[in-house]
Amino acid sequence: MDSQIEAHPFEPFLPDNARLLMLGTFPPAAHRWCMRFYYPNFTNDMWRIFGVCFYGDKMHFVRQEEKTYDLDAIKPFLVGKGIAMYDTAAKVIRTRNTASDKDLRIVEPADLDAMLCRLRHCVAVITAGQLATEVFCRMFGISVPKVGEYSEFEFVPSSDTGLRRIIRLYRMPSSSRAYPMKVENKAAYYNKVFAWLRML
Repeated sequence: MDSQIEAHPFEPFLPDNARLLMLGTFPPAAHRWCMRFYYPNFTNDMWRIFGVCFYGDKMHFVRQEEKTYDLDAIKPFLVGKGIAMYDTAAKVIRTRNTASDKDLRIVEPADLDAMLCRLRHCVAVITAGQLATEVFCRMFGISVPKVGEYSEFEFVPSSDTGLRRIIRLYRMPSSSRAYPMKVENKAAYYNKVFAWLRML
């Protein structure tokens, strides 16, 4: 078993205007990246889901010939919409060389309390996948929602810098192709959140 501890390779992406925080579990190993940003595996469909939801085109952010995504378009898009991104784990051990939840052991969870304190306008969180959802729910003492549904909770910050407010945790289908659902069907779930936030 490889017991090497991996620290999260990316800085949290936290636009000041963010009303939505999207959380996965942890990025795949670097050799699977096609770019240095969230959801970097070209076979992961998160950026295709965004393309369907906001542009009606799953290829909107895809640079097919280069087998990568258009990061120069993605970052300003996220800032414009007010979408933040990070993961629920800050440090992990991979028990196998995959990004699958079952092969990740979380050594240090992310400081989500501090993140939500900083994101003063955030009223919704998306967790994509089972482990990310479980970690978030355990951290804030809330019930685990079913896929496509949400749990509402009062965020009470641990520091004076935060803003006390009601937040919805939405549990969305994983964007991994290991999760057996068409991109368009996954996008329909995500659309519910974007519509509630009036981002569409």
